[in-house]
Amino acid sequence: MKILMVLTSHDQLGNTGKKTGFWLEEFAAPYFTFVDAGVDVTVSSPKGGQPPLDPKSDTPEGQTALTERFKGDPAAQRVLATTAVLADIKADDYDAVFYPGGHGPLWDLAEDPHSISLIERFYESGKTVALVCHAPGVLRHVKVNGEPLVKGKRVSGFTNSEEEAVGLTKIVPFLVEDELKRLGGRFEKVDDWQPLSIIDGRLITGQNPASSESVAKDLLKVLHG
Repeated sequence: MKILMVLTSHDQLGNTGKKTGFWLEEFAAPYFTFVDAGVDVTVSSPKGGQPPLDPKSDTPEGQTALTERFKGDPAAQRVLATTAVLADIKADDYDAVFYPGGHGPLWDLAEDPHSISLIERFYESGKTVALVCHAPGVLRHVKVNGEPLVKGKRVSGFTNSEEEAVGLTKIVPFLVEDELKRLGGRFEKVDDWQPLSIIDGRLITGQNPASSESVAKDLLKVLHG
């Protein structure tokens, strides 16, 4: 079984002069969940190579058992440092795709034509698409049969109240919750920072970093039927 993971290459937090990128837990938890299940994982990003890590996800309070495991695993670090260029990836080579979040994807992956067409190809060919936290925002231009992929589907993602709590409501290019609702998604959420993973057919979405492991496990559940 082969799963593609797609990470952001964007490292600028709007015009704040601060850095952003992908969220460490949202990569580490799914990555090890997949690897431990015997899955062949390929990691890619728009620019390839080492994707930018959101420095806020690497603070002591952001650490989990799986982020600590990543820091002690040179092989996993090499995988992350040598991501494949997204434009070179073909959906036909994989069984499913998983998008970790962090704020970075709102700038690059949400607008990236390769990412948009890749998700459409996965979905149209009967494969599962899983995204967590800010990553469901990358679905904003994804269409199936001329309609937004999320239209009429149960979805979750980083909530307006969570964005407000981290003080970035006015900085991000769009709010994930608002955008998914605008597209016709049936948005669901639980209390801030609590885990929530939603399966709606072949679309799996999770609310926040705490949801990353459950989204990964749900993806494996769907793949194993």
